[in-house]
Amino acid sequence: MSRRPPLVIAADSPEAASARPVRLVPRDTALEGPTGVWAKANGFKGQAGRLLLCADSSGELTEALFGTGETFDPIGVRALAARLPEGLWRLDGLPDGDADLATLAFCLGRYAFDRYTQPAQDDGARLVAPVGVDVDRVLDTARSCDLVREMVDTPAADMGPLQIETLAREIAEESGAEISVIEGEALLEANYPAVHAVGRAAVAARAPRMIEMHWNRSRTDLPLVALVGKGVVFDTGGLNLKAGAGMRFMKKDMGGAAHALGLARMVMRERLSVRLALLVPAVENAVSGDAFRPGDVLSSRKGLSIEIGNTDAEGRLILADALARAGELEPDLTLDFATLTGAARVALGPDLPPLYTDDEALAADVLAASARVGDPVWRMPLWAPYADSLDSDIADLRNDSAAWAQAGSVTAALFLKNFAPGTGAWAHMDIFAWNPRGRPGWPQGSEVQAIRACFDMLAARYPA
Repeated sequence: MSRRPPLVIAADSPEAASARPVRLVPRDTALEGPTGVWAKANGFKGQAGRLLLCADSSGELTEALFGTGETFDPIGVRALAARLPEGLWRLDGLPDGDADLATLAFCLGRYAFDRYTQPAQDDGARLVAPVGVDVDRVLDTARSCDLVREMVDTPAADMGPLQIETLAREIAEESGAEISVIEGEALLEANYPAVHAVGRAAVAARAPRMIEMHWNRSRTDLPLVALVGKGVVFDTGGLNLKAGAGMRFMKKDMGGAAHALGLARMVMRERLSVRLALLVPAVENAVSGDAFRPGDVLSSRKGLSIEIGNTDAEGRLILADALARAGELEPDLTLDFATLTGAARVALGPDLPPLYTDDEALAADVLAASARVGDPVWRMPLWAPYADSLDSDIADLRNDSAAWAQAGSVTAALFLKNFAPGTGAWAHMDIFAWNPRGRPGWPQGSEVQAIRACFDMLAARYPA
């Protein structure tokens, strides 16, 4: 990405004095003088998200008015960042306590995926951070989030299992973590049969692999947090082939892996008081003569046999092996991220990822963090009566739930629960990782979901 630094500068920087103000205006605020006349002429009343540029008699921009509505939402600064003209700006009228989040929102709103296009001819809008904001920390958090979005936006031809491994190695090296990778036929010897089965149909250059990273491994006095991410770099649906429309954006099916890597980077960069284990199964669900089939019975790392009812329900299979491996490490807390089901979108739409956990304290902590940092999640039930929909006549369970249960996101989470670690708490996030509609600050394409909430929860539980 060709973003030109510094996107945000500190309040005591020499050039900060040249910044033009962005005045945050609550709804129905009475504005005086020429600015009030101009606002009235343009119908500006402080409506949420409304931007009005103001100029002097020579046409030179002097300030911008940004409507906050009834209540200021710092995440709304994402839209402001995408709409302001080029130049240096500062936020005036920012409520107490919102400075860090508003500054981060500005950074998130400036994201653009331009790997395959000509770079912009100008530097765009830049921000003077409010006094007290740790600019380096905000920019580093934004970089972790942008890494997730860049990975998801990158086409599968350039973001295969090897590329995910390469990025994981770079993140490990950056923070001094250990990393190991098991690839191809070695997965069978290492007892990752489900990961191998899903990925074996791909060409040798895109062979399946299991990526495992450890940070602070020797610090046995610290609690162990395990992060697991679904890394299906492209999902054809396998022999249950998707229609063309369903395959169009399947480059994003490694979004869980990207989110787990981004969160791992945030944890290590902030040096939280944990041991960290990252587990990413990276595969391509391709079609060839060696593809796994509907009706096959697969073994799994945990020893449970799985009847394949649909090869397009492959993400839960690779997560089964990864979660089983996490359980062997006896973690205090396990979080998994996966672009797992379309049913989650039917239930909650693209902006609101479901959170599944049986741990009440963990649910409360994640939801509280979600509200603090403006990173929405919604708790959904692990409804035990639907577990019967996973029963199989010839195996321990099936990968596609019976039609009578209908609640596909819930039954997928129940499937994963069979493989989740038996120690500590476990939570599953069925993310979408995508904006299906573009709007200022939220361009169509990749989106980062739930990891800022999860990081805030982890930082509260295990401060550096």
